[in-house]
Parts: sequence; structure tokens; C-alpha cells
Amino acid sequence: MSEDQKRVLEQQLWNIANTLRGKMNADEFRDYILGFIFYKYLSEKLEIYANSILQQDGLNYYDIDENTKEGREYITAIKEESLETLGYFLKPSELFGEIAKRGNNTLEDTSNFILEDLQKILTNIQLSTMGTESEEDFDNLFEDLDLNSTKLGKTPDARNEIIAKVLSHLDKIDFRLENTELDVLGDAYEYLIAQFASGAGKKAGEFYTPQQVSTILAKIVTTGKTKLKSAYDPTTGSGSLLLRIARQVEYVGHFYGQEMNRTTYNLCRMNMILHGVHYKRFDIKLEDTLEHPQHIGMTFEAIVANPPFSAMWSANPLFTSDDRFSQYGRLAPGSKADYAFVQHMIYHLAENGIMAIVLPHGALFRGGAELHIRKFLIAEKNYLDAVIGLPANIFYGTSIPTCIMVYKKCREQPEDILFIDASQNFDKVKTQNVLSNEHVDKIINTYRNREEEDKYSKKVTLQEIEENDYNLNIPRYVDTFEEEDDIDIEAIAKELKALEKDMGKTDDAIMAYCNELKISTPF
Repeated sequence: MSEDQKRVLEQQLWNIANTLRGKMNADEFRDYILGFIFYKYLSEKLEIYANSILQQDGLNYYDIDENTKEGREYITAIKEESLETLGYFLKPSELFGEIAKRGNNTLEDTSNFILEDLQKILTNIQLSTMGTESEEDFDNLFEDLDLNSTKLGKTPDARNEIIAKVLSHLDKIDFRLENTELDVLGDAYEYLIAQFASGAGKKAGEFYTPQQVSTILAKIVTTGKTKLKSAYDPTTGSGSLLLRIARQVEYVGHFYGQEMNRTTYNLCRMNMILHGVHYKRFDIKLEDTLEHPQHIGMTFEAIVANPPFSAMWSANPLFTSDDRFSQYGRLAPGSKADYAFVQHMIYHLAENGIMAIVLPHGALFRGGAELHIRKFLIAEKNYLDAVIGLPANIFYGTSIPTCIMVYKKCREQPEDILFIDASQNFDKVKTQNVLSNEHVDKIINTYRNREEEDKYSKKVTLQEIEENDYNLNIPRYVDTFEEEDDIDIEAIAKELKALEKDMGKTDDAIMAYCNELKISTPF
């Protein structure tokens, strides 16, 4: 039943997004539709909570009169409880259903204007958290919902009409929040993020990792665990990687992350709350992770990342005294921050933890400072546990082949490193290569069991890697060469002679017909 509900909800939400965005780019309309879904979620969540408090008095929150003394007393009491439990507050008049109802009237009477009130409500949600524990988690959360943007319409009336339509359509959808066992809305939200990513081209890489890749990373870092104290993503994007980890274990105590893009940072916080992660259980920061790390001194059990491939960074010489980089003796080059992210994550990795990072293939064999760092991680620390080659063209916005590098500080098999070549295992879907569940399962089973399979995986000794000068290019270790069948020259010569004989007979037959018909022969 939940799968059916999920599919219906996903289709309903995508239809709204597709129908109403008009000429606006998918990645631009994303912020509006996801923001309004989040506002509806907050409203319904608060209404359910308030009704549970009011149940003993036989009242519904929606029906409380804010203009009476008794009504104000109820609202004050509910506000206090709501800020502690949910982290935010909305008055009855600010609930999604109320503004959507006014929006419906707008469609019939254009003089009924809701944009200013709606903007005020979104601001009030944030203001309600001022001075509370949840203030940082709701700070500027709706800033990307610019209701005065001309992208929504050239005139205020046009903008008012499109927003009223969006709210009206969303109001008709049942999010089924009363059923706490189902994360139907969370799944649908993830689906929408993925759909927008597929239409956003290169920009999608900033905020979304394909679900199957997320699953691989999440399964790797939860190997052998049923509960985690903490999970961390230094380039958290929309938060999908962290949330995917939560699906693999019974419980994750706290989620930590950092994101430098403000719009994506807002999306991540919304995604966390919408998936039922309490505001006290996540700590997402807005800053450049390499230049201004926000969780220094902390370690985490599970760390995942899909950082921007070969991004520029300052490589400031001052970082040579930074605890994250100082022991290596070299900084990652300024033109390629791949190993700077590796170093940053290893610094934060707990002794019993696992980290998995997606990197471009070049990180496996490039020389210079990167070779120096690779050698240190393998020869001095012996932290590298596995290298997994992925197919080309599975990420949005780039077609380059990528790999996953897995690191542990306490390795169960310290004498070798597992190499997996999964680069040829994929399905072609339109212009994108996609990993199926079977492909994912094969990668995970091979990693967890450290299985060797001809032309797919191999355990490589540290000595062999040293002999290869710490070049980790996968084809050096996993031989995928397919021998061609031997060619029997004599048999082919006989076959050609037989064909020549047959062709001669055919030519004679054609000449006979031509002579009989008294026409010239074609040869």
C-alpha cells in the first residue's frame, strides 16, 4: 500500500511542478514547489500536534479564534509547546489550508491578493524560532521563495495567480502525516529533487547524487553496523546521502554536514525536517568546507561525500599547519581539491568508522602532490580499504568515469586492498547510464565479503601496489582483457574458394538468362 501511495503522490507533485512552471527553468521552479511543499508539511505537522494537545478540550486548532482572550491563551500555550517539540510555530490563520482557501477565492476574484500575506507567514515561521534552540535550523529557510520575482509572472496579478494555483493544487493532496510509520512524503520529496536534477543539467551536480550511488556509499559506511552515533557529509548538497545512511541502520544519533551553496543549504535543512529528523538531531552548516570547516575537533562513525570533481581551492600555505593536512607534508594542488577532501574526511573519521568518497578516476593515478598523499595514506597509514570503479556517465552534468575510495583507520584485512571494476555493469536509459539494484548488490556483496572474481575484483597486496609506485589505476590490477578466438586461416581460405565457385555458377546462370532474353549482360 505504501508503495502505491508513494507513486501516486510522486506523480501528483510532479504533475503540479510540470504544469505550472510554464517557461521557467526546472531548477528555478524547484525552489518554489519544494518550498511550498515544505510549508504545507510544517502546517499539517503543527496542526496535528496542536490538535493532540487540544483533544481533551474537544477543540480543533484550525477553529480557534485568535481575536478572543480565550483563543489567545490557547495559542500562547500551544506556541510554547510547539517551539520545544517541533522547533517552530504557526497561528491558525497562518496554516497552509487557510492561505490556500484564500488563494482559491483569488482565482475567482482577482482583487483577493495573497502574496504579501504569504510572504509574511513564511517570514513569521522563521521569526517564531528567534531565541530558541532551533533558530539556526530555520534561519532564512524560505529566502529562495522570492514571491516578487518576474520569473513567476510579469505583473503582481500574474504572480498572485500562479502562486494561488500552486497552493490550490497542493491543498488537494493528502500527505498522510498521521501515519507515522510511512515516510511517503519524504520519498516523494526525494523523487522531486531527483526529477529536477535530471532536468537541471550541469547544475544538478551541486545538489544531487544519483540514488543508486548514494545507496552504494550508504551501504559501505554502515557495513557491520546496526546503529550509528553520527553520520557526516562535508559536501552535503540536498542531504540525500545522509538520509540514505539512515535507511541502512536502525538508528542514527546525529547528522552533520556542511554546504557552501546557500540555496542547496536551505534545501538540505528542509529535506532533513521533512524526513522527520528532529531539529536537535541535525547540524548543517553554511560555509566552504575546506577553507572554513565548521566541525573541527569532531569525529564521526560514518562519512560520505560526493564533492565537486577536481574543484579549485586556495591551497594556502597556511594550511600546512592545519591539523587536517599537516602530517602529510604536501597539500593537494590548488587546481584539484580531490585529496584535500580526502584529508579533511580522514581527519574527522572515528577510529571505528568507515568513509567512502566519490572521486574522478584521475585521483587514482595522478602524480605530484597527489601521488605523495596517496603513498602516505597507503604506506604510512594503511587506511585505504577498497577502490571501486564506476561506469562513465552516471552522474548529472558530467560523463567522466568515476570511482569510490573507501578508507578505514582500523582495517580488518590490512595486508591487501580490494579493487572492484564495476565500470561495465550498467543499464542504458536514454542518454544516461544507470546502475540497477542487481549492480549495486553485486558491488556491496563483493566489498563486504572481499570476494575475488575474474575480470571483476581482486585483492592486491601492499607490496604489489608499492611496485606500481602507488598508481591505483584499476586496469593494472583487475584484468578485463577478453581474448579473441583464434582465426583458422585454412578454413577461411576453403570457405572463400567455395564462395567463389558458387558465385561463378550464379554468374553463368545470369548470363544464360540474359542471352535468352537477348539483352546485354551486366558484367
